[in-house]
Amino acid sequence: MMADRTPLDPAPTPADAALLERVLAGDRAAIAAVHDRFHPAIFRFVSLRVADPELAADLTSEVFVRLLDAIRGQRPPETTLQGWLFGVARNVVRGHHRHRYRQPEVELDDGLPTGDGDLDESAARSEARSALSDALQSLTDEQQHVLALRYGAGLPILDAAEAMGKSAGAIKQLQARAVAALARQMTQRTASR
Repeated sequence: MMADRTPLDPAPTPADAALLERVLAGDRAAIAAVHDRFHPAIFRFVSLRVADPELAADLTSEVFVRLLDAIRGQRPPETTLQGWLFGVARNVVRGHHRHRYRQPEVELDDGLPTGDGDLDESAARSEARSALSDALQSLTDEQQHVLALRYGAGLPILDAAEAMGKSAGAIKQLQARAVAALARQMTQRTASR
């Protein structure tokens, strides 16, 4: 059936549709299956948008809590679990960044490196992560979203297209523009040091 799918036809696969039906029927095993199937990709997606792995885990958990709330509150996903979950993940990350922007916090690191080499290496990694995070934040929201889906979550083109409601060709173009813009930002940041 996959060969019949076109990029403009984001219909879920029969297995996804059956899983969604089971979830909507309140099947606990189906809800666990959704978590097991989508958690790694959602976590990678969120991890690309936030630098802290513990925070990424918390935000990923929030996505699945919202799924449970949506099912209980009669506002569940209607057609596709994957698209719905990535949309919620995107909103959760946006909410986190809005909150962080409005109420900035200073993070204290209680694990100091032990040797000078460790300190230099740790500082270089931290600086690189910070530069990448800043460069990503300078991209448009749509560019950040496509990079997080493709590289963070590791989704194939068709799945990213489904999650974003676009054609595969549009995703390829958006991804190419996003990578080029990210490279320009990183080059500018490196040159200005």
